[in-house]
Amino acid sequence: MRPRGVLPVVSAAVFLANLDLFVVNVALPVMNEDYDTTLAALSWVLNAYAIVFAALLVVAGRLADRYGHRQVFLLGLAVFTAASAACALAPGVGTLVAARAVQAAGAAMLMPTSLALLLAATPAEGRPRAIRLWASVGGIAAGLGPVAGGLLVEADWRWVFLINLPFGLAAFAAGLRALPALPRAEAGPFPDLAGAALLTLGIGALAVGLVRAEEGGWTGPETLGGLAAGAAATAAFLWRSARHPAPVVELPLLRVRAFAAANTGALLFTVAFAGMLLTAVLWCQDVWGYSALATGLAVAPGPLIVPPVTLATGALTRRLGAAPVLWLGSAAFGAGLLWWLATAGERPSYAAELLPGMLLTGLGVGLALPTLIGASAASLPPERFATGSAITTMNRQIGAVLGVALAVSILGTPATAEAAVDGFRGVWLLGLAAMALLAAAAVPLRVRPSPAG
Repeated sequence: MRPRGVLPVVSAAVFLANLDLFVVNVALPVMNEDYDTTLAALSWVLNAYAIVFAALLVVAGRLADRYGHRQVFLLGLAVFTAASAACALAPGVGTLVAARAVQAAGAAMLMPTSLALLLAATPAEGRPRAIRLWASVGGIAAGLGPVAGGLLVEADWRWVFLINLPFGLAAFAAGLRALPALPRAEAGPFPDLAGAALLTLGIGALAVGLVRAEEGGWTGPETLGGLAAGAAATAAFLWRSARHPAPVVELPLLRVRAFAAANTGALLFTVAFAGMLLTAVLWCQDVWGYSALATGLAVAPGPLIVPPVTLATGALTRRLGAAPVLWLGSAAFGAGLLWWLATAGERPSYAAELLPGMLLTGLGVGLALPTLIGASAASLPPERFATGSAITTMNRQIGAVLGVALAVSILGTPATAEAAVDGFRGVWLLGLAAMALLAAAAVPLRVRPSPAG
């Protein structure tokens, strides 16, 4: 096995899957003009991806154990690439949302298999470095995503998806030659596909209820029906997870107090992050009249500082413990939102208004997110790490769905500029509330700091 050949293939695939999370945000206002639709409808371009990704991530990992990581990785790459073409060709919002759901299914197959393939091709002494390189790909995609999205949208928003085709095809061809065929795990119970469907239905119905609240009110039939259906499907999902031999979520893991706290924190943090990113993009384009490229450049400083901060966060966590670093991260993220609440106005003033908030929220992401992921992993025995990390990633995607749905509900369709500004401030206040809850959820993660710095 040659790790040098495996690393570029899995990195390219993971990069594409993460890049789409950021470039699409920048493209939303232009899609809105092209399709002549509403923000509520377009929010499903983001939410369909996150919902399906969350529901299938653990299932895809179990299928890879059963049928082979190489085979599932290549299938996922083929599905993701083909669905990207379908997204680019979508004649309407409904078709685009459906293609995004298929794209997410491909991404769910890529994520767990990519790390397994990389570790299998890497000698034991090189695996910690390989994991760091693999993890850094998401940060690089986050930093480049807004700028890349802005550049592509300047030509046509469909290039946001078309750009995946040459890279996906090249990675697939290289993967056929470079990826090792790993030994398959002993055939165990078949993964709970019905449970994954219930989770998809539950999150989707909940998002429908939240999005429809803007138009029909919180007591409207669509709102109440969506929330009730979401609650019922979620309850059925938990019931199946408690009884199925290969559930999507192994509920006993949630009895580990630190694991439950880290996953609650990951969900809360991503609610705030998703709302922050969406409002930053919409503020630039809808309030300040920025182009897509100018928006990408304006948003980029926040994601760009995440990777270097992340590198320093590990040492800081070892010195202080997880909870203090999470408190620092939530405080930094909240300070960015507070800055916008205090300064943001309808006249563009990037350096004085938007930029400080982007830097502070980026600092918060770099401090909080890797600490939450690390605390989740550290709370479980090594043999449960893969399952635990998948659950944490799933919770982050659920948080993204809730964050986007709540932001859309709060923003609504304002009749005046003043009402629009009030909507943005409402989303930022929601983010502040999530940071306060995160600080409380972090209390069980207090650990004795290591003497090593």
